[in-house]
Amino acid sequence: MRAVGADELIASLDSPSLIAALADAFREGVVTPLRHHHTLSRPGEPDAVLLMMPAWSIGEAADAYIGVKLVTVVPGNAARGVASVQGSYVLMSGLTGEPLAILDGTTLTLLRTAAASALAARSLARADAARLVMIGAGAMAPHLIAAHASVRPIREVVIWNRDRAKAEALAARLAGRGYSVTAADDLDAAVASADIVSAATMSRQPLVRGRFLKPGTHVDLVGAYTPEMRESDDAAVARARVFVDTREGATHEAGDIVQPLNNGTLTLDRIEADLFDFAHGRHPGRGSDDEITLFKSVGTALEDLAAARLAWERLKPPA
Repeated sequence: MRAVGADELIASLDSPSLIAALADAFREGVVTPLRHHHTLSRPGEPDAVLLMMPAWSIGEAADAYIGVKLVTVVPGNAARGVASVQGSYVLMSGLTGEPLAILDGTTLTLLRTAAASALAARSLARADAARLVMIGAGAMAPHLIAAHASVRPIREVVIWNRDRAKAEALAARLAGRGYSVTAADDLDAAVASADIVSAATMSRQPLVRGRFLKPGTHVDLVGAYTPEMRESDDAAVARARVFVDTREGATHEAGDIVQPLNNGTLTLDRIEADLFDFAHGRHPGRGSDDEITLFKSVGTALEDLAAARLAWERLKPPA
């Protein structure tokens, strides 16, 4: 069984190819059972969590794959100087069930999540979108910036983070990539001038305020992955045409969707399409240059399997 680390994954999964692989997977279909969620008691520290996310291909077994993402969340790791979230992805043959590779699950998740946002942006962002505002400067941010720049002519990136030093550090890392990158102090002003706003935070308070969105903006919400978290306010949801990666996931897990549904700002019929609809050509995407679009991503095991399959097909030994 091959072990594939973070650097090897990043080198093998370029944004255009991964976006295409995700589109194919949403079109072809993948079986994604409900994720397993287990609480692990840890004496003397907060409970840990074990997540297991299985998926397998539909189709001829000889060409199919089975995959399981294993994630642990151990809050007590902070005191040990170890990352709280750890992940691995096990890829198996769909024909024999034999394990083929174990891949860095954290990096796989970052790459496939960014590609899913770019897949949505292909249908929802204006074709001439040139100014990207990135809210958050964590591990997800550079991958989102690169993915959006692969599908739209981004010339200027503005990064906002609660800790400005982190925004400045990320801007310095991304220098020389074909677009200017700067840090911002005024979030509302940055949002007001954006063509695309992408957010990847753990905020529980809205950061993207709808009254500042100009006509034609595309809003990409990646963080706030529980019903209690939120990155956009009711005004943003009310002004926008709303889209999600999967209806089941977004309407149960994402605070940016769950909270507006609960308070009446949003109704289920206003969620116009998901990535399955785009992949099958059931929705045309953006309808005019002036409308505001909002895409909420929560992730799905389908995306993990598509990314792992692409990486393996590029890295596996010759037959």
